[in-house]
Amino acid sequence: MKALVTGGAGFIGSHLCEALLAAGWAVQVIDDLSTGSISNIEHLKANRRFSYVIDDVAHEEALSELVDRSDVVFHLASAVGVKLIVERPVHTIHTIIYDTELVLRRAAVKGKKVLITSSSEVYGKSLKVPFSEDDDMVLGPTTKSRWSYAASKAIDEFLGLSYFKEKKLPVVIARLFNTVGPRQVGQYGMVVPRFIQQALKGGPITVYGDGSQSRCFCDVSDVVRALVKLSSCEGAVGRVFNVGSTQEITISELAEKVRALANPACEIAHIPYTEAYEEGFEDLGRRVPDTSRIRELIGFEPTMNIDQILAGLVEYHRGRSDPD
Repeated sequence: MKALVTGGAGFIGSHLCEALLAAGWAVQVIDDLSTGSISNIEHLKANRRFSYVIDDVAHEEALSELVDRSDVVFHLASAVGVKLIVERPVHTIHTIIYDTELVLRRAAVKGKKVLITSSSEVYGKSLKVPFSEDDDMVLGPTTKSRWSYAASKAIDEFLGLSYFKEKKLPVVIARLFNTVGPRQVGQYGMVVPRFIQQALKGGPITVYGDGSQSRCFCDVSDVVRALVKLSSCEGAVGRVFNVGSTQEITISELAEKVRALANPACEIAHIPYTEAYEEGFEDLGRRVPDTSRIRELIGFEPTMNIDQILAGLVEYHRGRSDPD
């Protein structure tokens, strides 16, 4: 099997490339390195079944050639992180929607399967927990730029499912919930690497808001295992799947765990959302997935809990020469 991974030099993308190569796939990557890094795939270059192109997914000629040479397209290229989304909403909307439509359009020419990675953000401010795939979306107003990401990802899903319905293109949608692991950076607001880096540098660990908001963190190794299985399962085509852990933890509890593991002497400080992002920023209170659909189809269960994940990541960041 031959795969094209858009955004393959990114955090999740590079781990997906590793998993595909380990399973015997040939892997092509296209990435413009706007948020990814060539260092993430440096160790893969010696593999004869791996190749990469430094280019924008929006470069249709380059994309078309790569799609034609693939059996499955894993579309991971996207805007990354709340901080980037708030600061660059035009970039967010254009990158997500335009690139996805282009990938689908080129894939439809040759009938190539496409797996689109969406986000738990599409559930918005819904209070119905846990979130299941057919639940209503509850988004904030268009005057709040943070919702541009959720709306754009929802359009991605509409596009993918429309191509499946109208053009019979085999499409799978994976809604990812707070994926964490090695190579993830805190630069764009990702909370786990940011907390660990702050603690290792002496603190303080900065918690946005009161810290009562909760999330479910899933190790990237479990997530990419799910993506590979979904891509090969005919029963997944034309459907949406939550991918993540159901182990819920508040951000305050997360900060305490990181402090205990990385630097018990450092302080934890709370920062208002207005200072961290923008005036009137709205966060989500709880983000917990219902994973019964993916469990029933492919038997997916995370293999690592939050304590195992954090212990491994603290050691990973301690071992890096440059903690940024």
